[in-house]
Amino acid sequence: MPSKDGLSPVPSRDERQRENPAAAPARANRGRILISCPDRPGIVAAVARLLFAQGANIVRSDQHTTDPVGGSFFMRVEFDLPELAARQTEISEAFSTVATRLHMDWRLALASPPKRVAVLVSKEGHCLNELLWRHQSGELPGELTLVVSNHRDLGPMAAAHGIPFHHIPTRPGAREETEARQRALLEAGSGVDLIVLARYMQILSPEFVSRYRGRIINIHHSFLPAFAGGNPYRQAYDRGVKIIGATAHYVTADLDAGPIIEQDVLRVTHRDNAEDMRRVGRQIERAVLARAVIWHLEDRVLLHGNRTVVFG
Repeated sequence: MPSKDGLSPVPSRDERQRENPAAAPARANRGRILISCPDRPGIVAAVARLLFAQGANIVRSDQHTTDPVGGSFFMRVEFDLPELAARQTEISEAFSTVATRLHMDWRLALASPPKRVAVLVSKEGHCLNELLWRHQSGELPGELTLVVSNHRDLGPMAAAHGIPFHHIPTRPGAREETEARQRALLEAGSGVDLIVLARYMQILSPEFVSRYRGRIINIHHSFLPAFAGGNPYRQAYDRGVKIIGATAHYVTADLDAGPIIEQDVLRVTHRDNAEDMRRVGRQIERAVLARAVIWHLEDRVLLHGNRTVVFG
């Protein structure tokens, strides 16, 4: 039945899971271990033996090495283990012994409960709309908890999907105050695990970025490192490019220079002006950002310096 504002109510993720009971329990006891370490023989065997000893069933394992001799080794293991949440500390302590011996940087992540996501936007809604649609359809493996914007334009879009919308205007010289209000929202309750800049047209302070290091994803409307900064479609048009692209990357203090997660391109021709390129580019931006967010939420992205290893 439509609500009093004329919009049909959007079922929450909990309601969707009750309609499809198999959706959530299948991952309730699923864990993921991400590893980086110096390459050497026996790493895969050591990890598999430990998980077997704990009663885990490995459902997927992916590895990558930069060089078989003296290189770095990266690994993602996905496994099922009964009562995993209750045994998380026990598993972590057991794994620490192996990690110390093999000089590993590692982390254990649980697939459930889903990670909490906040989206920061300005006026353009195509990327936000993509995330909202995927969240509503159950394709986003996380919980979209709030949308924060420096404009009011996209409030109705968030409301139509039942997502809380918060307007925090920006004023020249008041970035510290603005970010303080944003942090209060982001850290309320259980806090958020990921911040997505879905065409949020403001530069974040180094302090804000440092506070959420490795947990902010931005979509840049260019195939970085080409055409960084403002108005990249005009830059691309002026340069006469034949392909345009978009880049999803983690945010660092260096503008548009953080570790790249995903990129894609589409062809353009001499007949396309800057506005045509902007229109085509929106298609790429929304898809690239959605893929990057999903991969992060599924713990498929491993940071290594200013690069990423993305497990398929």
